[in-house]
Amino acid sequence: MSPAMNRVAKNVRRYRLARGWTQQRLADRVGTGRIYVAQIEKPSKEISLEMLGRLAKTLRVSLAALVK
Repeated sequence: MSPAMNRVAKNVRRYRLARGWTQQRLADRVGTGRIYVAQIEKPSKEISLEMLGRLAKTLRVSLAALVK
C-alpha cells in the first residue's frame, strides 16, 4: 500500500479508538461492514474519496486530518 493509505489507515484507527468505538460501531455509523473497516485499517483496501469523506464526517474530523 502507498504511504498515504498507511497514514489514512493509522488515522482512522486512532480516531476510532479515541472515541472508544469498535470497528463494528464505526461500520454501522458509516453504513458499511466491519470487515471493510478492518481492511481500511490494515490497510489492505483502497478506499474511495466518498468513503473517506463519510469516515471523516462520522469521526467528526476533517478530511485533511485523515490523510496527514
